[in-house]
Amino acid sequence: MALLLFLAGAATVAFSERPWAPRTGVEQPVPFSHRVHAGINKIPCQYCHEYARRSATSGVPPVARCVGCHGSGLLGGIAPITQPWTDKSQPPFEIRWNKVYALPDFVKFVHKPHIWAGVACQECHGPVETMDRITPVHEINMGFCVNCHTKRGATQDCFVCHH
Repeated sequence: MALLLFLAGAATVAFSERPWAPRTGVEQPVPFSHRVHAGINKIPCQYCHEYARRSATSGVPPVARCVGCHGSGLLGGIAPITQPWTDKSQPPFEIRWNKVYALPDFVKFVHKPHIWAGVACQECHGPVETMDRITPVHEINMGFCVNCHTKRGATQDCFVCHH
């Protein structure tokens, strides 16, 4: 009976969908290169992902942030980004990025305490400054987080991440 239960559990894990697993090969609506921005031009992660240090999510930058460096379409800076979209539900002049990382609904992850603790973005997201297109380097799961918390002496109280 124990063997049957073990095999049933293993089969469930092996064949179940895991919507929180890292997504590889995610195509974005705009060919944005982290290698060019964070690598070559040395733009800090939090310049674009400004919400990471003060809210639950890191957020994605609005097009206005891009215009700050690239100039307006009149100057030829980001004109290809602001051309009409084929998706009519797209908000005007904003980009709907596709998620690469997702967590289960029962996990509450907040970037803010990790940034304040000095955890570099690359520790979870890998060397994004070398990536043209973001590709997950780690599977962000409970084991990954617990290992990091153990190594850093951070809390392992369940209620901190699970609600």
